[in-house]
Amino acid sequence: MSTVLAGLLAIALWLSSGAVPAALGALPGLQFAGEAPTLGVQDGQLSPCPQTPNCWVSQGADAAHAIAPIEYSRDRDAARDLLVKVLKVVPRTEVIVQTDDYIRAKSTSRLLGFVDDLEFYLPPEDHLIHLRSAARLGESDLGVNRRRLEQIRLALRDLGI
Repeated sequence: MSTVLAGLLAIALWLSSGAVPAALGALPGLQFAGEAPTLGVQDGQLSPCPQTPNCWVSQGADAAHAIAPIEYSRDRDAARDLLVKVLKVVPRTEVIVQTDDYIRAKSTSRLLGFVDDLEFYLPPEDHLIHLRSAARLGESDLGVNRRRLEQIRLALRDLGI
């Protein structure tokens, strides 16, 4: 492994550990939010993932980007309401769009303000919540998007969805 690559890996691991360097704390407004992409449901499907390893989707994904949808046994309105409640307690996450069958949210990282877009689709004919989460910028997110979706799944399961 090259010295530069090893150094970058060490920095990435240090940043993902939650440590916030004092120098960055002194730079208010430093953010890497990126532009909000055009998302939503088209023909009953969430958008496919790009080739980068920082996206997960439960519909039509290849093996490198696939995640299972969330099953629920309640009625769709109750499932959607529980999902919104869970999203409101996910740190630095804001619900942007909410309709009967679709929720879009964004999560902002504590360090440097990287933004991930989250989408949830509740088709009327199924008892499933399809999900998608992707980083707006960069190649790798060190697994953050998948972990966030799995934490949301577990929270919903704990609430008896």
